[in-house]
Amino acid sequence: MTRDERIAALKVEAEKRILVMDGAFGTMIQSYELGEAEYRGERYKDWDQDLKGNNDLLVLTQPQVIREIHDAYLEAGADMVETNTFNATSISQSDYGLEAIAYELNVAAACLAREAADACYENTPDKPRFVAGAIGPTNRTASISPDVNDPGFRNVTFDELVEAYGEQTRGLIDGGCDTLLIETVFDTLNAKAAGFAVKQVFAETGVELPIMISGTITDLSGRNLSGQTPEAFWYSLRHLKPFSIGMNCSFGAEQLRPAVADLAEEAEALVTVYPNAGLPNELGEYDETPQQFAPKLEEWARDGLVNIVGGCCGTTPEHIRLLTQAMAKHPPRKVPELSHEMRLSGLEPFVHT
Repeated sequence: MTRDERIAALKVEAEKRILVMDGAFGTMIQSYELGEAEYRGERYKDWDQDLKGNNDLLVLTQPQVIREIHDAYLEAGADMVETNTFNATSISQSDYGLEAIAYELNVAAACLAREAADACYENTPDKPRFVAGAIGPTNRTASISPDVNDPGFRNVTFDELVEAYGEQTRGLIDGGCDTLLIETVFDTLNAKAAGFAVKQVFAETGVELPIMISGTITDLSGRNLSGQTPEAFWYSLRHLKPFSIGMNCSFGAEQLRPAVADLAEEAEALVTVYPNAGLPNELGEYDETPQQFAPKLEEWARDGLVNIVGGCCGTTPEHIRLLTQAMAKHPPRKVPELSHEMRLSGLEPFVHT
C-alpha cells in the first residue's frame, strides 16, 4: 500500500475495532544485555564518549536487534509499532556528542519499522500494520527552570525545540511513517513546540500525517509536570486537531484510569493509552505480568474509554499478545460530539457557556 492508502486504512480500522500498539522498547533492549562495544558498533568504535544506554543509536549499530523487537511485537498481534526514536532529537543526542546524526537516526529507525510492518502485512493481508514515528519529550523542559535558585532560567528555548523537532519529523516522514506520535509529554509547552514543528514540516513538504499525542502524569495529583490537568492538557492541544490524544507511562493502569476517563469524556478525538506494567519495585523493575496487565485494560475497553491501547515501561510481546486477545472482545470508544463552546486552559480547564 502507498502511504495515503495506509492512512486511509488506519482510519477505517480505528472505526471498526480497538487498535493495539506495541510495548516497551527499553525493556526489550535490556534483555539483550548489550555492552559498550555493541552500542558503538564498528562505526563508533573509537568515539570519545561512552555510548552505552543510547538506545536510539542501535538503529545504526545493531539494526538486527531493533528489527527483531519490531517483529516480536507484530507477531504478538500489534497493529502499530513505534519507531525507536524516543531520544532521537539533536537536543537529546547532544549528551553523546551525536547531535549531527539526528536526521539519520530517524530515517533509519523509520525504515526498520516500515520494513517490519510491511513484511508482517504480507503474511496477514486482512490486518494492515502501521508505523508511528515516536517523538519523545527531549531531556529539557521549556516551562520550568532546572535551577531552583533561578526560577526564570531555561536551558532550552521554544525555537530550539521547534528546530530539533522539525529535523526529527522530516526524518520520520522520509523513512516512511504513517503517523507521528508526540509522546510522554510532561511539559505541555514542549508538546506545543513539537506540534508547531510538525505542522511547519507538513506545510514545507506537502505530506500530512495523522498526529497522535500522549501525555504523562508525574504524581497521584493527576497533573503533568507543568501542572495541567488532563482536561486542560487536551484544551491546550486540540487546535492541532490530532487523530488521538491520551496518556502513557506514568503509573500502572489502575492509577492512570482517572486521567484517561477525563479525556474519554472530553476529547473529540480517539483516546490512546499505554501504561506501564504496574509501578516499579525497589530495584526499578516492573513486576506486573501479562496475565495481570491485560485484564486491567480490558476493563477500560468494556467501559468504552479507549480506541488505541498498548504498553509502556516493563511490557513485553507477551503483554501485547494477551492485550490483543482482550481488545478483540470489545468495540472501540465512540468519539463524543460536544456542544460548541469556548474552551480555554491554564493549569485548569475553563469552559465558557
